[in-house]
Amino acid sequence: MYPSIKPYESGFFQGANSKIHQLYYEVSGNKQGDPVVFLHGGPGGGTDPKDREFFNPEKYKIVLFDQRGAGKSTPSAALENNTTWDLVKDIEVLRQKLNVTKWHVFGGSWGSTLSLVYAQTHPDRVKSLVLRGIFTLRQSELRFFYQDGASHLFPEHWEEYLAPIPEAERHDMMKAYHSRLNSSDPNVSMAAAKAWAKWEMATSRLIVSKDAVAQAEKDDFATAFARIENHYFVNEGFMRDGQLLEKQELDKIRHIPTIVVQGRYDVVCPATTAWSLKRAWPEITLHIIPDAGHSSREPGIEKKLVEAADIMASKGL
Repeated sequence: MYPSIKPYESGFFQGANSKIHQLYYEVSGNKQGDPVVFLHGGPGGGTDPKDREFFNPEKYKIVLFDQRGAGKSTPSAALENNTTWDLVKDIEVLRQKLNVTKWHVFGGSWGSTLSLVYAQTHPDRVKSLVLRGIFTLRQSELRFFYQDGASHLFPEHWEEYLAPIPEAERHDMMKAYHSRLNSSDPNVSMAAAKAWAKWEMATSRLIVSKDAVAQAEKDDFATAFARIENHYFVNEGFMRDGQLLEKQELDKIRHIPTIVVQGRYDVVCPATTAWSLKRAWPEITLHIIPDAGHSSREPGIEKKLVEAADIMASKGL
């Protein structure tokens, strides 16, 4: 990773077609550099100062922003006017605000989903894609993580995820959580938010990270992360199932240089999805990291992401 840096510009911009959403953004690195936008995960995860460090600050103009309801954006955890297509419009608002014509797009997990949606909607605005932990929001992917799949690998953490839900409702965990995350009883909604967030934090790395699990105990993070994720997932990402892998959608972006970094033992976004993308879009470069799970903080993934960003900067796109 590159050294820690501070943003030279930060503030808020109004979400597209929205009077309520104020989105935090920041710009760091080289003011005259090659622009790159970092799209965070979740949805609802927010950005972290370390996210600046994937990029060479001498070569890149580094743009981070918190998506609707996430991180420093307000109102926190808000679900109103919060869809995939709203976020795509927000990216365009930010691009125009910063007077960027085309930029590199970098995203992992849900950030890879949003990167693909944005590129397929605005292919003429994207110089390159660097993606990690491919997630295309198909029902099969959601079932694996939230219903039957990852549960076989992390049974002790799965029991904690099951705990807030009565046995009679466990046949559809996302739906059961949806009712509790939106409960009028703050004790019910907070307990559900922490359990939902802890499940993902506990399963995101090859070796469970105590720091990541502790993040799920923070009220504001857990509420935004759980409510927004669940909102998107019960609504199937506001897309057709498998839309991002459809030929007519991929044909729009085949010309865009793309590097994918995927952990072999990623149970949140298993490698089968990255492989499906590679099969449908053979032009991409796919790196499978043999000793990594899902998190961008896994050493092997971190190293390959930095290398990928360096490669894109060197291409002179």
